This record gives sequence, structure tokens and C-alpha cells, in this order.
Amino acid sequence: MRLSELKQNEFNHFYATYLNMVGEEELIETLESSRDWFVAYTSGLTKERLNFSYGPNKWTVAEVLVHITDTERIFQYRAFRFSKNDKTALPGFDHEDYVGESESEKRTIGEIVAEFLAVREATLTMFKGMSNEKLRRIGTASDMPWSVAALGFVISGHLKHHAKILEERYS
Repeated sequence: MRLSELKQNEFNHFYATYLNMVGEEELIETLESSRDWFVAYTSGLTKERLNFSYGPNKWTVAEVLVHITDTERIFQYRAFRFSKNDKTALPGFDHEDYVGESESEKRTIGEIVAEFLAVREATLTMFKGMSNEKLRRIGTASDMPWSVAALGFVISGHLKHHAKILEERYS
């Protein structure tokens, strides 16, 4: 499935910034390409670089990387629930609170990458096993409608959004 195949009722336009980062790759392709970017980006990071922030009250590189994984885990869970036809409305989350609790300063780059890869592998396995019918199922999270496929595209777009910020502001 491609992003252009999503219907207007499958996502909230609040997330257009992330969706616009995806382009016309297939869902699995965009999840794989954003995974590959993460691995390449982190391959040469030092402890000093992980703790770098480009300004006061801005996240460190480590905080950004952990945030990417935390957010993926939440969106993956939403996609899982909706794919099972669970109609329970799911709550939102405050990403600032999660970053504040990340303890990213205590983590090595190896630990951050290993966790990301484990979560991404689970994401890929889950989406690869879904039929088009399941990808089109819609649920509610953060008081917004979401299709399972839209959540997958946002997972990748969210990472690509932060990749752009890391490349532009943290270099």
C-alpha cells in the first residue's frame, strides 16, 4: 500500500508533516528505509555527540533517538489493536513527559540502537502479516481517527521528520 491510497478519513491532517515525509514508497519500503537511515546515522555517534543539544531546553541527540523508539512503540500498539478490530478509543500521550522519563543520558548508543531495531523488527513483522482489509481498519487514538496503514506511515514519517531535524540542527 502507498500513502496516496489512504482516504481522507484514515488520518488526521494534524499529522500531515509526518505523512509528507514519506513520499510514494510502499508501507514496508518506507519502514525499511527509515530503519536503514537510523542505523547509518547512529553508526558513528560518540557519547559526547549523544549528549549534544543545539540549544537551551532542546533535546539531546540521545533523547531524540529514544523518543523515536518510544513513539513507534505507541503507534505500533495502536495499529495492533485496531488491526484486531478493537474499537476501544485509545488515549493520547505527552511526548515531553516520555522524554523526561527516558533516562537517555544513562544509555549507550548500542543499547539505543538495539532497542530501536527490536521495536522496528516487530513493527515490520506485524505490518508484513496484515491483509489490505486489516490495513484499512480504523480506530480512534488521541480523539482522532486512524487507519492501521496510516499509523504505519506515520511511524516512518515521524522518524524521517526527526532525521531531518537531526541533520539540519545537530550537525
